[in-house]
Amino acid sequence: MHPKKPAMRKTHFVLMLVTAAALFGCGTNQTKLQQQPSKPSDEVTHPPAKVDAAPANTTPPRTKRVAIVLTNHGQLGDTGKPTGFYLSEATHPYEVFHAAGYQIDFLSPQGGVAPMDGVDRGDPINAAFLDDAALVARTRSTTAIAAADPARYDAIFFSGGHGTMWDFPNDPGVQNLIRSVYERGGVVAAVCHGPAALVNAKLSNGEWLVAGKEISSFTEEEETAVKLENVVPFPLETTLRARGARFVESPNFEPRVAVSERLVTGQNPASATGVAREVVRMVGSAGGS
Repeated sequence: MHPKKPAMRKTHFVLMLVTAAALFGCGTNQTKLQQQPSKPSDEVTHPPAKVDAAPANTTPPRTKRVAIVLTNHGQLGDTGKPTGFYLSEATHPYEVFHAAGYQIDFLSPQGGVAPMDGVDRGDPINAAFLDDAALVARTRSTTAIAAADPARYDAIFFSGGHGTMWDFPNDPGVQNLIRSVYERGGVVAAVCHGPAALVNAKLSNGEWLVAGKEISSFTEEEETAVKLENVVPFPLETTLRARGARFVESPNFEPRVAVSERLVTGQNPASATGVAREVVRMVGSAGGS
């Protein structure tokens, strides 16, 4: 007798069903897991690595510097009359350079007092200068050219006035200053009788600075018009021509500015502002290139 066989078969059959169901369920879960998109992991986003830029140039631009050169000579030949630098030929250029932001020094052949001539308070620029006690004091305590360093200057400006005819032409300091500034690439400027500083100025190669260059100055006609042609120690226009300058001029007392390479000259007081503006144009504004 085998009474328990049917039960065993039934049990066996049930076990097979359970196993199959389990297997089927696992397969289904695995498929679902495979189909479910993976959850992205938490990402840490780092900013791009900072590349240090080249350090900015924090050095402030060098301020342009100009010297206004004045005469020390105060006697008008044998006339017994005073002379000196002509006021507007210093004040008007000073105004232009100051507006451009330049450092401005006052030099003279010997240093000390630069006598003032042509004082006209009807000129508002003159009046403002004269009312500034510190500025007037600087014309009375100028620096001697020999004590100045030419390398400091981007430009030099020789103001006129009849006094320049006596102390500018043969002063070694004047000649050295002109040569040094010009050959370093600086600008040399002069107005009216200020070009007296140029008549004996030579370059290192021995050539006259004015040779072949367009130059202007107080003319012989103008000197005659003011009745000083027999008082000045030499004829300025004629001497500049003799040095090889290509002399240019306007009618008497009309403005005329001549620019030749880095040499800027003006004919008379009316030309002073124009000469200074040309200097600024050539040198650039303060701190500029």
